[in-house]
Amino acid sequence: MAVVHHKVVPKIQHKFKVKKDDIVQVIAGKDKGKRGRILKILREKDRIIVEGVNIVKKAKKRRNQQDRGGIIEIEAAIHSSNLMIVCKKCGQTRIGYQVSNDSKIRVCKKCGEVL
Repeated sequence: MAVVHHKVVPKIQHKFKVKKDDIVQVIAGKDKGKRGRILKILREKDRIIVEGVNIVKKAKKRRNQQDRGGIIEIEAAIHSSNLMIVCKKCGQTRIGYQVSNDSKIRVCKKCGEVL
């Protein structure tokens, strides 16, 4: 009997500069220029689901009497490298970081607003 050795690959937790409920702008792809709010971050796949961006049609099966089946439109995940954070106050896309009492906070380069 042959022994098969499997290589154990550790799960990589990707680090993002964006958080849930941040406003982001798409910088590449079919939805370039669109802005939306982050709904979910998929860390293992390095992808993000943004409200109103990357809409795809999906066939949904009817689960019960009240549920409607058919073709629905949902937001699909988009790669994190195709997104850029936007300041909620001034709309500027450049952000910086400030270290204050052992915590790193994100700030807008233009207006100084904390993100």
